Amino acid sequence: MNPTDHPGGHNTLTGIMLKIVSVAVFVAMSSCIKAAGTVPAGQIVFFRSFFAIFPIVVFLAFQGKLGTAFSTKRPLNHIARGVVGVCAMGLGFFALIRLPLPEAIALNYAQPLLVVVFSSIFLGEAIRIYRWSAVAVGLVGVLVISWPELTLLGSGAALGDQEVLGVIAALLAAAISAVAMLLVRNLVQSEPTATIVLWFSVTASLLALLSLPFGWQALTPAQAGLLIAAGFCGGLAQILMTAAYRHAEASVVAPFEYTSMLLGIVVGYLAFGDVPTVHMLIGGVIVVAAGIFIIWRERQLGLERARTRQATPPQG
Repeated sequence: MNPTDHPGGHNTLTGIMLKIVSVAVFVAMSSCIKAAGTVPAGQIVFFRSFFAIFPIVVFLAFQGKLGTAFSTKRPLNHIARGVVGVCAMGLGFFALIRLPLPEAIALNYAQPLLVVVFSSIFLGEAIRIYRWSAVAVGLVGVLVISWPELTLLGSGAALGDQEVLGVIAALLAAAISAVAMLLVRNLVQSEPTATIVLWFSVTASLLALLSLPFGWQALTPAQAGLLIAAGFCGGLAQILMTAAYRHAEASVVAPFEYTSMLLGIVVGYLAFGDVPTVHMLIGGVIVVAAGIFIIWRERQLGLERARTRQATPPQG
């Protein structure tokens, strides 16, 4: 490890600050999309993906990596990740324009919990009782957040309720996004981060264009400006997040993802008049606590594995 990358040094603070800024930019992205009003999800995905390419390309050119960023021996894996990611993104945006901002952000916190579940089911990873318990508690929190809307399903008159559809879409988006994270886990074993990000943005843009015949709408200049800004914010936030994980350990940086809930509450109230409900606040705290516990547990297991490797004499 390079001395400047030591998790206890100055770079750890840099990593944390970069993570917080990336989260703030992601919240700005979500706010732009929400402010644009009711726009078809496929159209939003195109703007979010296509205009994210520009800051990513500028960053890669600045690093001198643009020439090799798109080269890969695993194009089908990137395309599969793109297809799954676009489905998650489209459902997430569908939910975002139908739910209060803090609620949409909080429901997305189901994703890291579901990554644990899917890692066990699809990858055969051994998950111990601590993490299963945290997942169970976290999903209770998700249920607390979504219950007020989902109970409306008991009434036939409420079946068309946009918030109900938003909650269902948000939960589906979290589940599909968890699958996308497993595909990314596989890709990072052999592919540079820049390649993964660039392939995803290009693939998502092309896939989103396929939704054009299904009813894109004419945008006002304000809507177009907001969606272009959302794309730039998405690309910039991706760069900042990647830089954060280069400066500090993932287990140190990851918990700061949850600052998005506080930012979402503030921006939702000031910009959209969204007042967080008691259900949202209680459920959100439960989900955040469960997520932080899983991150802490991963860190402890990582330290245990490192000590085991150090204590095991090399075979010769």
